[in-house]
Amino acid sequence: MNPLQRLKTLLLVLLIAGPAVGLAKAETPDVMALATLDRFMAAFNDQDIKAWAATLHYPHVRFASSQVMIYDSAATFQDRSVFPALQAAGWHHSLWTRRTITLSSDTKVHIDTEFERRNTDNETIGRYQSLYIVTKINGHWGIQARSSLAP
Repeated sequence: MNPLQRLKTLLLVLLIAGPAVGLAKAETPDVMALATLDRFMAAFNDQDIKAWAATLHYPHVRFASSQVMIYDSAATFQDRSVFPALQAAGWHHSLWTRRTITLSSDTKVHIDTEFERRNTDNETIGRYQSLYIVTKINGHWGIQARSSLAP
């Protein structure tokens, strides 16, 4: 095979296999778990409790404020008031400042995180460490449990 034919063959292989390689990388458990946290934070900041609930798996467990809360369904998760108390404390939005994967398998990822709560001037009003456990159930990634030092 001459050099031009080799180049054509290589380009053909890259065109065919390239997208599949990129897709496989994009769907690793770590990438999918972090994307789930991104959706969680976006829905939270949009104050869209239905979209926020859709980022979770049920039963969903939350350890925070010296309590253990267990939400059996999206309906029980959504049936509460969250945002007025945060706003009364000056909250406008939150953001991740650290996300470190500490344990990972094909169906479960533990993520050590830190997030900040910010006011309308984008000033930090609180910084909290937390642990998120993201699981894959029936092909869908969702947050199964989280433990936070946030009030």
